[in-house]
Amino acid sequence: MGDENGREDDHSEKPEGDRTEPGTDAGESTVGDLSLDRFHDALEAEERPVATASEVARRLGTTQAAARDALATLVERGSVERLDVESDPVVFYPSEWGRLASRERVVTFPKRREIVVDRPTQYTRAQLSQFARLVDTTGTDPGTRGYLYRIRPEDVWAAPFDDADALIGSLRSVLPRRFAELEEWVRDQWRRANRFRLYTHEDDYVVLEAASESLLGNVAEQHLADDHLRAPISETEAWVNEAAVAAVKRALYDAGYPVQDDRDLDTGDPVDIDLTTDLREYQETWVETFLESRSGVYVGPPGSGKTVAAIATIAAVGGETLILVPSRELAGQWREELLAHSTVDPADIGEYHGGQKEIRPITIATYQIAGMDRHRGLFDSRRWGLICFDEAHHITAPVYSRAAELQAKHRLGLSATPVRETGSEEEIYTLIGQPIGADWDALFEAGFVQEPEVEIRYVPWRDELARNEYASADGRERRRLAAENPAKVEEVRYLLAAHRGKKALVFIEYLDHGEALADALDAPFVSGETPHHERAELFRRFHEEGTEVDVLVVSRVGDEGIDLPNAELAVVASGLGGSRRQGSQRAGRTMRPEGTALVYVLATRGSSEEEFAQRQMRHLARKGVRVRETNVAE
Repeated sequence: MGDENGREDDHSEKPEGDRTEPGTDAGESTVGDLSLDRFHDALEAEERPVATASEVARRLGTTQAAARDALATLVERGSVERLDVESDPVVFYPSEWGRLASRERVVTFPKRREIVVDRPTQYTRAQLSQFARLVDTTGTDPGTRGYLYRIRPEDVWAAPFDDADALIGSLRSVLPRRFAELEEWVRDQWRRANRFRLYTHEDDYVVLEAASESLLGNVAEQHLADDHLRAPISETEAWVNEAAVAAVKRALYDAGYPVQDDRDLDTGDPVDIDLTTDLREYQETWVETFLESRSGVYVGPPGSGKTVAAIATIAAVGGETLILVPSRELAGQWREELLAHSTVDPADIGEYHGGQKEIRPITIATYQIAGMDRHRGLFDSRRWGLICFDEAHHITAPVYSRAAELQAKHRLGLSATPVRETGSEEEIYTLIGQPIGADWDALFEAGFVQEPEVEIRYVPWRDELARNEYASADGRERRRLAAENPAKVEEVRYLLAAHRGKKALVFIEYLDHGEALADALDAPFVSGETPHHERAELFRRFHEEGTEVDVLVVSRVGDEGIDLPNAELAVVASGLGGSRRQGSQRAGRTMRPEGTALVYVLATRGSSEEEFAQRQMRHLARKGVRVRETNVAE
């Protein structure tokens, strides 16, 4: 029997001693030796991650005094923490979700659409990754962690199922019981994802079709601008201004109605290219998923092979291709990757940027050049079958947004982490396509990419003059002084010595700091001012075994847009005011198919760097990366 919230009776999972009826003497004696399982039952019934002693007593059918004593015992054991808060006298919560039980346990908070899983099996994580977002992890070792998932509207919209019943079936397969309210919300979101679609009319113009007359009349007319639609065709269809397709999709997405894009997309003039590299199983799945929907964003950590999967996609589409990149350095590296992994004729590859301007069957251009009016005609004159947006998070930046207007093509995005601090990752998926890819955590566990070990090291002020200068400064100057804390030089030396023989990248934010650190370490410094040929030579020597270049000090130029050789060790000495995505990029520089991967983040103790470091590393923790913290001795 289920209760009014759709919960089914769960007594069958409990041992014989826990089957006491609520409110009996035996029940009170059982609570006296409160188990973590029963405390977790109380939290689940409360649908909160914390509970007061009175709430635990009510849920377990005992007195408040008995519950308080039992919780105190759990606190003494270190299994439960207690916290004084303003709204409640004292609340209790598990010390660590990852150690709550020896078996997998799933706790659902349906009103918040959150799911906490202790010791999840690979099956559970695989199912959840299809319709929920991994928000956070706790614990240190794989297999003992707690995982927090949240189901968002866009997760339901992008779920890879044929219908809502299949999605609900996957949801039920991992939850301990049915939650009618949650299921109805999921069904409603699924219906929203199939209410509008774009298709190509037989007379070759674009039509917006709504599932009902009221949708077209109310939702579309309320949220679309006057120039988005040319004229009505029927009660449920309207002729779309083709130049406004991107704006229509964006506006309806913001209104909570993602548009199904069924237009006849250009395939482009044929190009002769075949893949010469074997794909991993998950890469094959990425490509197959893309070909079915004809748009999408490959999301995966550095080292997961997004570029190779993109080359396989180019070969599968078989049409002329425009590849957009954030820098000319990355354009050159794309040329090298194409030649290394495919049969393409070198003469069929062109680069279009500040250094050279060639339009070829496969053209690699920078976002900025492609968006300029004086170059736009050249790109529009070619019949591209595929547009590939590398570092796809750039697409929402104003300077690059013109590239998003290329909606009539197959659209492929690549990104290790599409997060922007503006929270506009949904816009990336609207303009390019839905996310395609495995959770970072799944790739770590499968062994395709080694999980980096990340440690935040809080470095004290050891120089009294520097400490006083920081105390008297404010704003941007204070941030710079914290970044350039002289004690970090000694700490970087210590870390390099502790990992002697490992190839190391040291990241900095300020050029003066980089030059000083490079001098102290007797290591090369690579910045945006380093000539392209010199930079390429340093990276080549760093990459080769047995060379004298084992350490590189790198400015923000190393965060993206160039293919830094993967290192065994990364030290983020400064630059903690950057974005969550930047933290992921830097951690990603150590990811490799085999071997250890170490990332140290140095933050000046007592400064804003502490908060910045924790924010960036929380983003990594949500992807399944272990993060620990250490206070460096005075």
